[in-house]
Amino acid sequence: MAISIELGKKLDKAYENKSLDEVLAAPPSALAGLTEKHDEMLASMGINTVRDLGSNKFFATAGVLVALSGHVG
Repeated sequence: MAISIELGKKLDKAYENKSLDEVLAAPPSALAGLTEKHDEMLASMGINTVRDLGSNKFFATAGVLVALSGHVG
């Protein structure tokens, strides 16, 4: 089953037409708003790709907590 999503505004222009695999293998600065300076800071924590960033246990936990906060109460 093919799935299509629009991520244009979430990615740096250079990555807008890349495949999912290419974006996941790219440095975090492939995400709109992040720069090479962010790449350097994240690399010091062992995060070198978008995949690393998304699968980092601390960032993943924070994302889940934020998502849950909209459903509490």
